[in-house]
Amino acid sequence: MRVPPFERWVRGMQMTGVLVLGMIIGAIVYNSFYLAQTEALITLKSELEMQLEQNAQDMENLKDFKNKHTVIKSVQPRIETETGLKSDRPKLDQVTEAALIKKIKEDLDIFLGRSIYEIDSDAKFARKLLDRKVYTDIYGKDYSIQIKTILVVDNVLQVWVHVDNYTKPPA
Repeated sequence: MRVPPFERWVRGMQMTGVLVLGMIIGAIVYNSFYLAQTEALITLKSELEMQLEQNAQDMENLKDFKNKHTVIKSVQPRIETETGLKSDRPKLDQVTEAALIKKIKEDLDIFLGRSIYEIDSDAKFARKLLDRKVYTDIYGKDYSIQIKTILVVDNVLQVWVHVDNYTKPPA
């Protein structure tokens, strides 16, 4: 039996290889665009859910406290971020940050309806209550928080917290 000369097919094999390589590279680029858009959509969704929940709670609280002008009407926790400095703080994504803010807000909801003139004693109470509090199993990780600043502006209690990864002490 006679074997056909391979030289006839070399150019065709090269073109087929380039075509397959182009398809693979195109699929990688398309997948990266798809993942970037999906991540942006998830981030936007979590931000909008958090904003919707905040607005619904604010509406409910405004109905309850509409005639009371010297009470805390809403709580707004904020997570401190250091920009430009190298630190050991965990890099939080938007979804994890939203879950942490939601849990902190649930803990601080006891201040709703309290007088803004009594915030000094309440702030000390909140610091003692939430100092190094550990929030467990937030998307598979544990975080500890520490309150840095508490401020009341326009009947809104604003709380800045410092977030660290929590490591269990050795037994």
